[in-house]
Formats: sequence, C-alpha cells, structure tokens
Amino acid sequence: MTQQQSGHIELTREAFEQIAQEAYDALPDDFHDTIDNVYVVVEDYPSDETLEKVRSGKYGLLGLYEGVPLTQRGTWYGSSPVLPDKITLYQKNIEAVCADEEELELRIMEVLFHELGHYFGMDEKQVRAAMKKFM
Repeated sequence: MTQQQSGHIELTREAFEQIAQEAYDALPDDFHDTIDNVYVVVEDYPSDETLEKVRSGKYGLLGLYEGVPLTQRGTWYGSSPVLPDKITLYQKNIEAVCADEEELELRIMEVLFHELGHYFGMDEKQVRAAMKKFM
C-alpha cells in the first residue's frame, strides 16, 4: 500500500483515492446535501495547460477547483446541460510534502476541504480562515 522513498511517502492510486473518499464521506450531512454536480479526480501532476492558467509551478499545486461556485449559480444554472465542476487532487505533489502516512491522510483531507471551500464560493483568504477553524 505505501512505499517510503526519499523522505516522503507514496501510495498506490487506489489507496490515495480511498483516503480522499473517506475524507469526503466524513463531511457533515449538511455539506453533502449542498454539494451538487461536482466530481473529484486524482492526477499525478498538473498539466502544462493548467499551470499556465493558474500561474503555478508543476510541484507547487496540490489541488484545483474548476467550475461555477455555488455563490455564482443563478436561476439559469442547470436550465441547459452543465458540465460538472471538477476538483483535482495532485497525488505526487501532495505526497512530496508529507513525511508519513498520517500526515498524508491529513493533507489529502486539507486539500479536498480547501477546494470544496472554493466550490462554496470562498476566496483564498476566506478558505484559509475557515480551514484554521476546522482543522
């Protein structure tokens, strides 16, 4: 399941996704009831296109939310087919900043919750403030 290499931990994709699923499942029911039309994916690293869009380095981006935040969805939302919002967790980048499996599990949860904050319409400052209260 895990492999320790060069100061950080590496999980199989399946194990990483399982931790992300457990973090999502641990959300309170009122959050689950509010989340709609969102999917979570795991990729090793961000694409060059993504890096250009968000102006980040390949190894610095841990997660990304792409979509229409709840606070910007008007009555028009859903009146025609709408692609789901997407939260991407970048597995290799998250693993690289963690020393052990416990820290990795916490960081996956933290990144997922951070990106869900953007889904709920929070800007970066609001997300960070909320994370301090929650974590």
